[in-house]
Amino acid sequence: MRLVEFYSEKKVCSYIDSKQSIFRYFHIQNVTPSFYYGLLERGWRRFGNYFFTPMCEGCTDCISIRTLIDDFTFSRNHKRLLKKAQNIDIYIQKPTITQAHIELYNRYHRVMRDKKGWEYTPTTPESYMDMFVEGHQDFGYEILYFIDSQLVGVGLVDALFDSITAVYFYYDHTFAHHSLGTLNILKQIQIGKENGLKYFYPGYWIKDHYCMGYKERFTPFEVLKNIPDVFEAPIWEMYMYNG
Repeated sequence: MRLVEFYSEKKVCSYIDSKQSIFRYFHIQNVTPSFYYGLLERGWRRFGNYFFTPMCEGCTDCISIRTLIDDFTFSRNHKRLLKKAQNIDIYIQKPTITQAHIELYNRYHRVMRDKKGWEYTPTTPESYMDMFVEGHQDFGYEILYFIDSQLVGVGLVDALFDSITAVYFYYDHTFAHHSLGTLNILKQIQIGKENGLKYFYPGYWIKDHYCMGYKERFTPFEVLKNIPDVFEAPIWEMYMYNG
C-alpha cells in the first residue's frame, strides 16, 4: 500500500456559497480493506484511489452519518416504491465503463448545472475511470438500473466488513418519476439487511440543506461527533431529533 497526502486549494464551498472549503486527501494505491474501513469510520470518503475528508476552517456543517441497517424500517411509501420498481432491471457487478455510462453521467450533470447551479465539465473515459472504476479492489461495486433495456441509473457502492457505503449515484432525469435516488438508497439498505450488515454510510449530511438534507430521512442514524485523525478513535452517537 502506497499513500501520498495532499490538500486541495481553498475555494468557494459547493454547498454553502458564503463559505470556503478545503479537503485533506490521501492518494492510496492498493488500499487494504481494513485501512479503508478505518478511514470510513473517521469520516473519509472515496473516489477512485482518492480518499478525502473536509478540513474547512471554522465550519463543521458537513457531518458524517451512518444509518443503523438492522433498526431501519421500510415505510409504506418505501415498500410501494420498491414494488413499483419491479419493472426496473437491476444488476450488481464490479464497476465498468461504457459509452452509456459516459453519456448518462454527462446528461445528469448538465441537468444539475441548470437545476442547481453545479459546475459542469463533461467527463472523459479517462476521467471516469480515474474516479469510479480505479481503486475498487474487492469491495467496490456498481448497481445498474435499466428500464426497457436503457441504462437510467448507476449507483457506485463499497461493501466493507459490516458496512455498505454510497460512493456516488447519477441517473436520467427523464425517469425522475421513479424516484431513482431514493430507490438507490433503499436498495443499498435492502442489500445490507440481506447480508447482515450493520451500517449504511450515505455520505456527508448538512441539516436542512436543499441538496444534502435528504439523508436524514433514513433513520435511525448515528453522527460522527469528533474530527479524528487517522489513529484517533472516532466517536459516534445516536442522532436525537429536537422535535
